[in-house]
Amino acid sequence: METRNEKDSMGSIRVEKDKYWGAQTQRSLQYFRIGEEKMPRQIIRGMGILKKACAQANHRLGVLDEKRCELIVKAADEVISGKLDAHFPVSVWQTGSGTQSNMNANEVIANRAFEMKGGSPDSKDSAAFPIHPNDHVNLSQSSNDTFPAVMHIAAAESLLGDLIPSLEELRKELERKTSEFWDIIKIGRTHLQDATPLRLGQEFSGYARQTELGIGRIRACLHNLYPLPLGGTAVGTGLNCPAGFDGLAVRNIAECTGIPFTPAENKFEGMAAHDAIVEASAAVRTVAVSLMKIANDIRWMGSGPRCGIGELILPANEPGSSIMPGKVNPTQCEALTMVVTRVLGNDTTVAFAGSQGNFELNVFKPVMIYSLLQSVRLLSDAVRSFSEHLLRGLRADRDRIEKLMRGSLMLVTALSPRIGYDKAAEVAHEARKTGSTLKEAAVKLGYIRAEEFDRLTEPEKMLQPGIPDRK
Repeated sequence: METRNEKDSMGSIRVEKDKYWGAQTQRSLQYFRIGEEKMPRQIIRGMGILKKACAQANHRLGVLDEKRCELIVKAADEVISGKLDAHFPVSVWQTGSGTQSNMNANEVIANRAFEMKGGSPDSKDSAAFPIHPNDHVNLSQSSNDTFPAVMHIAAAESLLGDLIPSLEELRKELERKTSEFWDIIKIGRTHLQDATPLRLGQEFSGYARQTELGIGRIRACLHNLYPLPLGGTAVGTGLNCPAGFDGLAVRNIAECTGIPFTPAENKFEGMAAHDAIVEASAAVRTVAVSLMKIANDIRWMGSGPRCGIGELILPANEPGSSIMPGKVNPTQCEALTMVVTRVLGNDTTVAFAGSQGNFELNVFKPVMIYSLLQSVRLLSDAVRSFSEHLLRGLRADRDRIEKLMRGSLMLVTALSPRIGYDKAAEVAHEARKTGSTLKEAAVKLGYIRAEEFDRLTEPEKMLQPGIPDRK
């Protein structure tokens, strides 16, 4: 392996010749050999966006010359596009401020910019290098304000571009099932026991509404991700940062992403605490909780097919067993619910890490954003898979639903206004004890005539009033 010599304030270190990173990145590889988790693509892209925006702001303010600005912008564009992803090897388990990731971006952009000018990273003396990672790429910045800004950029882009679209598609599929199943009347269940009837479409309307509210919660948390603490530099005071830099840089970021980012009104809050990330994770967690309920309901209603509830027929996507021929399992439900458990764990990590800010800096930044981004990615993918491979092909077993509904003891609830709660309960207990139907028990006990029983326990008349027919 050919190497080149790189220098920083700690001295010299050897770096692979074909890599754009420099001494500080190399030291991170040496001292943070922890796990396999690397900074995700969203953070790398966010770094590219931020460094481009900062170079343009610095040039506008007259502290960075035009040529260096152009070269930094071009190199940053390659970072944004993903062309240089292989040059970002830094572990998540690094310094808590994200300094290694910030310097990784500074070094890669500086070396690539120098190469664009016609030079080669291995042919330079870093002290004389015309585009310096700290003096030029990191100009007017600190890791302490850039990394939290990138956290917000990555989180907002992921929520807007990935999670919300996947949830919108889920909502549409659930709405379609609501209409498709509206004419099917089934038995309800509370406490895992039989309850009074409802429409299968009404049940699915609840799932659709949960999803709609979840989308609203995600959108609501975005408001607090838009302020960026860029311009606070080391502790929030803006030392070594020219006046007006924050406004110009953040405006450039907003134009690049199409997201309405704004300069944080209080840089100290934005660097010392990450309540916006905690809030975003909590919103994602709430959506995950909803999805656990929806997925579990569907797999329970699809249990069987002959010895379970069996009201729903789940798509047979793949064999379910290596030993039992013909078995089909609710695999999409299982995948989604496993993802939910991961999201809940990640949210606990984010919440605890968010509580650990000390004085002017929270030093749990990398694990917070890694956990949130993983939750968003996993949930987005799982929801898309659930919508495509389960909901679209989901069918109702009308005969099974009718049989279960007609055999339920809780149809007796409709008799209470006529014969009273105690007598209606006696009818239910008698039917269960003797194995007879409710009708047989009610008539035998002499509480009601057969024809009146039929009229009062007609399922269509037991549905919630006031909901328009959607057939």
